[in-house]
Amino acid sequence: MSEAAANAFERFQADVGNDEGTGEWFEVTQDQINQFADVTFDHQFIHVDPEAAKATPFGTTIAHGFLTLSMLTHLSAGTSGPVDPKKFEGLLMGVNYGFNKVRFINPVKVGSRIRARAVTSNVELKGNAIDTTRDFTVEIEGEDKPALVAEWITRMVYA
Repeated sequence: MSEAAANAFERFQADVGNDEGTGEWFEVTQDQINQFADVTFDHQFIHVDPEAAKATPFGTTIAHGFLTLSMLTHLSAGTSGPVDPKKFEGLLMGVNYGFNKVRFINPVKVGSRIRARAVTSNVELKGNAIDTTRDFTVEIEGEDKPALVAEWITRMVYA
């Protein structure tokens, strides 16, 4: 274990249970949905055909669940509050390690605005790395139920 990782681990442990805050609202557009459909080859009509989607219970097109999930990178930017630079001394890189849980609770209709809220739920020291688990909720403006909930693990590797 590196000294940098051990020092950072102590600082990250203090975050467990803390609400990291809520990010800014972000509008999901049909153009974004269409681009995601092109990249993933998922052109199901409920995503890309506004006329056909009118006949569904949603009444309009909806974002792919995986599009909403992939937006966590952007949406999480506003959730971290003040940053302690000492947490990152000796940091070589940070990577997405994965998810413990992802649930798509409520569809995101085109034109909806979404934002993320995060809470640090776990921090583990693994040799020269720290795994941080953050519980995310992606809210939909004006909706009672969130778009998704996810336990996202990020791994930070130290020198």
